[in-house]
Amino acid sequence: MRTTIGSFMIAFLFGSAALAGDEVKGKVIAVIDGNTLSIAGDDNQTHQVMLAGIDSPELEQEFGEKAKSFLEKIVLKKEVTVKFTGKDRWGNYLAEVLVNGKEDPRIELLKQGYAWTAEKNPVPDLESYRTSAQQKGKGLWKQENPTPPWTFRRQQTMLQAKSS
Repeated sequence: MRTTIGSFMIAFLFGSAALAGDEVKGKVIAVIDGNTLSIAGDDNQTHQVMLAGIDSPELEQEFGEKAKSFLEKIVLKKEVTVKFTGKDRWGNYLAEVLVNGKEDPRIELLKQGYAWTAEKNPVPDLESYRTSAQQKGKGLWKQENPTPPWTFRRQQTMLQAKSS
């Protein structure tokens, strides 16, 4: 009996948490930044996900707002399929998202020069899109030496006052 109740409690507590490989259909209700979406799922839950394998400039960086606006144009209020791929080291859900079952916004962001491939575990299939945009000088690649968002975040952390 104890095992059954324990198993039920674990299933209840973690049943709503997305696991790698889980898929949800829904509608994009908000774009948080150039690679983060809020999705109202058909499972009656709201999911905040980061697009797996890419990293767009932070909103405070040059091209950050442009990346967000571009992403809004291609996904906001559209039907999407979300395939959860895991979590990052801060606990954010990572996912591959397809608009209307076919368009991958990660590819579009990379093609326009509004994203880097991820610093950690980049997806090889996405790298060619980034390289092409860089060679063509598109988006953030108009800059001679753009600062990747992971470097920008580290710099911001180092600038924060330390408490004593």
